[in-house]
Amino acid sequence: MINLAAEQIVECLSMKGLIESMRETYQQQATIPQRRVMPLEEGNYDAFALLPAWNDSLITVKAFTYFPQNYLEGRDSLASKILAFDRANGTPLALLDGKVLTFWRTAAASALAADYLANKNASTLLICGTGNLAPYIAWAYAAVRPLEKVRVWGRDVSKARATVDAIISGREFQSLPESERYQVEVVESVDDTLPHVDMVSCVTGASEPLFDGGCLNPGTHVDLIGNHDQDKRECDSASVLRSSVFVDSRINVLAEAGDLLIPIANGEFSPQQIQAELPELCASQHQGRNSEQQITLYKSVGSALADLAAVRFVLDQQQTQ
Repeated sequence: MINLAAEQIVECLSMKGLIESMRETYQQQATIPQRRVMPLEEGNYDAFALLPAWNDSLITVKAFTYFPQNYLEGRDSLASKILAFDRANGTPLALLDGKVLTFWRTAAASALAADYLANKNASTLLICGTGNLAPYIAWAYAAVRPLEKVRVWGRDVSKARATVDAIISGREFQSLPESERYQVEVVESVDDTLPHVDMVSCVTGASEPLFDGGCLNPGTHVDLIGNHDQDKRECDSASVLRSSVFVDSRINVLAEAGDLLIPIANGEFSPQQIQAELPELCASQHQGRNSEQQITLYKSVGSALADLAAVRFVLDQQQTQ
């Protein structure tokens, strides 16, 4: 069994390669049990989670811990490992750092969804959020759409500026020909920016909606990643009601995501209105966007299938090196 550290994993990765590998894996039959997110104690958000998945060649399980107050001691809030086994005989194949791979696969999955749901000529992206995942979102979207402008919003302007710097200095940005490099800048207001963008990706810990859904332009694609709590949401009900809604996994989203659970509880939306899951889009079981004016919304909470697909890509790259 090989043990792959974060640095070794990153050496294997490229956004375009990962996205296309994920598309191929998502087209195949797989078993994805409901992910288990277990609170460690009542009254706080410390949690332990397990995400298993398998197909005809590989079994993976990701274990992660989430301790949101760790920053007070200078520690990371998230720690994660992924185990991979041979599906044919159960032999352990690899232990991988799950944290860095989760950043890559989360962004790649959102961009894969956007490839079916955003307008083909969409060129302007608003990223709400300044955490570790935010730069990966820009790099991933640039792999599927002809980005010209990326706008970054955060409650802390200094963190938003740092996110801009991280996007520009990243390998995925620097590897682009100068003619394809997109403009990246900080914006002060989400609502003021919405009428001027084609795509919105939210990667925050917000408990209340970040914007007025009435400000969304026809044709906008909305990508919601940050919230995993039943009583919190990054978008308001108007955004949901104006959109054709897609998800990474019905069973997981409907167990965790207040973005949809709150309007469902209010009688404004129903689970039956979810159009499709991402694997169904990849398998051409749903056409995705059906007009240039349609508003689309993709809600993800994290699928074990994304972990399996990313691990498959890394192990394949390892074999060719």
